[in-house]
Amino acid sequence: MRLSRPGLARERALGLALLLPSLAVFGMFLFWPLARTFQLSTTGQDLFGRANRSVGLANFRAVLADPEFGRVLGVTAGYVLLTVLPSILLALLLALLLQHPLAGLRILRSAFAMPFAYSVAAASVVFAALFNPAIGIANYLVTSLGFAPVNWLTSPGTALLSIAITTIWMSLGYNMLVLLAGIGGVDEQLYEAARLDGAGTVRIAWSITVPLITPTLFFLVVVDTITALQSFGQIHLLTRGGPTGHTTTLVYWIYHTAFADGATDYGTGSAQAIVLLAVVIAVTAIQFGVLERKVFYR
Repeated sequence: MRLSRPGLARERALGLALLLPSLAVFGMFLFWPLARTFQLSTTGQDLFGRANRSVGLANFRAVLADPEFGRVLGVTAGYVLLTVLPSILLALLLALLLQHPLAGLRILRSAFAMPFAYSVAAASVVFAALFNPAIGIANYLVTSLGFAPVNWLTSPGTALLSIAITTIWMSLGYNMLVLLAGIGGVDEQLYEAARLDGAGTVRIAWSITVPLITPTLFFLVVVDTITALQSFGQIHLLTRGGPTGHTTTLVYWIYHTAFADGATDYGTGSAQAIVLLAVVIAVTAIQFGVLERKVFYR
């Protein structure tokens, strides 16, 4: 039955009233900060960080011309490569193994999912102890194999890798839970038919399970990439961007420009944040344009 014009108006008013709380939250914590960032990116500041003049696109030109920009972008790209694919592949391997009947399966699932419950601060503190050059387990394992101790968090060659290992451990639980849900949605009859045809475990996983969960894998690639591009806590707690900038990603560069050590250059920091937003959008668009073609939607 079609609603009369007054009834339709009431329906729309009711819908708007129900949306208002969500719109207010989004406006306060998303739309207003984003608009304020765009506004600050075109202003200059006095010594106290107060906007006092319009500078147009000068902040963006300064960011893009900064010699640090290329190096920071390279560190960020390296960090993303070291975290996203290894985390997803390891989670996929564990999820596939947990599909088979094993003793203590529920305990294993809970143990592997446990990192999902850890905060960034707690996980960073744990790994700071593990990577401690004097008492950490990491160096105990290295020296027991006959190698020299490693300065995991203070050496330019291992600092970024150490943070990546921490991030992989933190994201492993979430990735595995999502993949388990995706695998659980595969029709069991497909497995039975494959077994009747003589397919082995590896063949079934590669030819049936993985193709049918490509939407889940694609989702994780996009989400994990965005999360990696925005990583801050573990970098700040473990290395503070060091040594000599070898773990300074785009997010930490923004923090160093606008907030660290009493800095108040909010205009340049806001321009850097807009550049980060552009990088996130560009990378996501590329992933949708390239990877989504390989996704099998049932």
